[in-house]
Amino acid sequence: MPEPHRLDPVESTLNEPSPRPEAPENPEAEFPEPTGELVQPIILLVDREEPCPEDEGIAVAALASVGALLANPRHPYWRPWAQGAFAKSVRRADAKMFAKVAGEFPGHTLAQIGTARAMGFAPMQADSLPKRLAKLQVSGTTLPPGSPMDPTAVRITLNDSLGMSTGKAAAQAAHALFAWVLEGNPQDLDTWRAAGCPLSIERLDSKAFRKNARSASGPVIHDAGRTEITPGSATAFVNVG
Repeated sequence: MPEPHRLDPVESTLNEPSPRPEAPENPEAEFPEPTGELVQPIILLVDREEPCPEDEGIAVAALASVGALLANPRHPYWRPWAQGAFAKSVRRADAKMFAKVAGEFPGHTLAQIGTARAMGFAPMQADSLPKRLAKLQVSGTTLPPGSPMDPTAVRITLNDSLGMSTGKAAAQAAHALFAWVLEGNPQDLDTWRAAGCPLSIERLDSKAFRKNARSASGPVIHDAGRTEITPGSATAFVNVG
């Protein structure tokens, strides 16, 4: 049987009201006013011996991204980050390095879907990431295709015609899920959280993607075009139901 979806340490907050990034009541001195771009690091486990299927890896990266917000919505960097470009950096780590990062950075949120695991963090200043995180590779992240995921009530739809790499697709999926959390129907979000945050990926060709995007449950994500694909390309959205 497939392993259940898991989101730690967010489980204790699943039934609380849906969060929105808020200014902290008492900003901590260790988080100075940002002087440059903020980026959210997401660390995806890419096991060398038994890598997880690609769609599970994409879904778990998105889940880890929003999990970091659900776990700590009052972190002082969420608000300025959300007002910017929602920059995310999906980095890969093998099992040994994944364990090291988890031990050195206890403030992460761990997400698991099947055999896929990822860690999400609150935003950090892009030009001063901790060395351990900065050394992890971004480009070239690839996972084996695997079988399509069983559909869940909340699904991230990807534009499969773009041929995005695993890492690129994970970042776009995370953008879509995060945008839905912030701008979607709060009742849908609360229902999803109460169910344990089940999540799946569906892929559509360009024609079907455009058609289904008209009834998307959250914003349709258009890529800035920094890597891989043409600027303005529609990449992903969330569907509920």
